[in-house]
Amino acid sequence: MAKDGATTGPTDGPATRTGTGTGARTGTGTGTASAVTGRAADGTATGSGDIARSLELLWGTGDRPSRGPKPGLTLDRIVTAAIAVADAEGLSAVSMRRISTELGTGTMSLYRYVPGKAELLDLMLDRVLGEPLSAEPDRPAADHPVPGGHPVPADHPVPGDLPVPGDWRGAIDAMARTYLDNLRRHPWLLKINQARTVLGPSALRGLELSLTALRSMGLRDPELIGVIITVNSFVEGLARTRADAAEAVAQTGLSDEEFWENQRPYLERAMLSGAYPTMAGMSEDTFSADFDHFTFGLRRLVAGFEALVAERAAEDRARTDGPRADGARPEGPGTDGARTDRAAEASTDRT
Repeated sequence: MAKDGATTGPTDGPATRTGTGTGARTGTGTGTASAVTGRAADGTATGSGDIARSLELLWGTGDRPSRGPKPGLTLDRIVTAAIAVADAEGLSAVSMRRISTELGTGTMSLYRYVPGKAELLDLMLDRVLGEPLSAEPDRPAADHPVPGGHPVPADHPVPGDLPVPGDWRGAIDAMARTYLDNLRRHPWLLKINQARTVLGPSALRGLELSLTALRSMGLRDPELIGVIITVNSFVEGLARTRADAAEAVAQTGLSDEEFWENQRPYLERAMLSGAYPTMAGMSEDTFSADFDHFTFGLRRLVAGFEALVAERAAEDRARTDGPRADGARPEGPGTDGARTDRAAEASTDRT
């Protein structure tokens, strides 16, 4: 049983063979999978089904049904319907039977397109990850913001020729706000164990754009991945807190105001007891809902990254401007020695 009540059973299709392979995710998570089926115990882990089949479906390399009981049924429609159900009712409501009902077709018709719920989850995840990106696989839309935070012209080159944006601070801000918006629109994303995400086109495209936007930081490659993990973890933590608060209201029927009002007499006595002097001395707006914790935290993260960027730049300058083995002045940029050497080279060229 998952936290949201999701279970797997016969309605989600027959067990598939255990998939093998490795994947990367810029985030954290834990989970266990059945040694027999390869599925997560709670049914909410990506990469827990037939990995080979998920990859075929994500990258469009698999065989498509030659015929179907209901004309017009497509993999795209199935994924769209599944996301709509998850958005409206949570991940626990998503099952092959439920999706077939939404599409007005028999459950077995869906199995002609996707093996089961585990593989469907892989497709759902890649779809929502790609929402901030273009529908075109090789470049973002001209008028749509990308994780790097900049509109991209229609003649934008393919990923291998991507220019290096210089505003990495703006890129981090855009990445964080885009991800937070995605989690708000699809709160069920927080219920998914993404420790072994099956990497589809959208996931790789988003990572490509993010890394390109952060290149100007001048950090080592593992550190760039660390930046993305840090930002994503911060966003997920804040989004999870908000989602948990909303879920608590739905489960208890008590608003936040009513919940804390019930505790007021006890808290007031505790503050007057003298046992909690620091808390008792805090201002009345300490826990105000008007304080923007997201912006506050994001700015502190960026400030920390700025310190690291400055540290790496100083290390690079030290390597460039350090003393030479022959005792001569360094030839780093901006030094008299460098200017003298360049003048000598120019003189030699002219002769």
